Amino acid sequence: MTTPSPDAPQPAVPYGTPDAPRIAVRGEARLEVDPEIARIGVTVASRGRDRRAALDDLTQRNATVLDLVKSYGDAVEHLETGAFSISPELKEKGRGERVHAYHGRVHITAELTDFTALGELTTRLADLDLTRVDGPWWALRPDSPAYRQARQQAVREAVQRAREYAEALGTSLAALVELADIGAEGAPPPYPQAPGGRMRSMAYGAAAEDTPAALDLEPQRQRVNATVNARFTMEPPRL
Repeated sequence: MTTPSPDAPQPAVPYGTPDAPRIAVRGEARLEVDPEIARIGVTVASRGRDRRAALDDLTQRNATVLDLVKSYGDAVEHLETGAFSISPELKEKGRGERVHAYHGRVHITAELTDFTALGELTTRLADLDLTRVDGPWWALRPDSPAYRQARQQAVREAVQRAREYAEALGTSLAALVELADIGAEGAPPPYPQAPGGRMRSMAYGAAAEDTPAALDLEPQRQRVNATVNARFTMEPPRL
């Protein structure tokens, strides 16, 4: 049997030692902040007696929607076109597969940062023929400062909690041994993330002669959670 060298690294002791007691705590932070962006989905439809008519009508309606959205300038941060389809509608009666009409659809997604313009744009889009508007979905940007603020607050809470335990024993913290996000080692997060926001759906028929009054859309505050595990060593207490 080989005798280990005294200079060889020693395995970590999970619960500390009498000379270096260990404290394990959890730090949590839960913030409510205003959303930074709002997403809306716009579905433009068309109908024609033949495929070309349905396609031409869809092209025109799609251009109208895109021009309207782009007219809001910097208020629109992101605009993209998603699914597109042209499908036949078969007659229910009669022999053979006879086409009654063709239906076209194209889906557009827009992200806005100006929530004042959001209500007006949403209403004007919903007032167009054969146009459906879904949303808004409120959200934070992936690099939002709110996430950093929550993480930092969770760390400070962990340090404060560990310090209070040490003070209860009449001693003080010595060193940080480990700091880890919940889930960083395979465990699921303890709290589910909040939904991005409520959804509204609007679909209208013929456009009115006058521009409709803008919807009053109240932004939904976003919940940001952060949780960390922290382990410290402390000076040996005199019990």
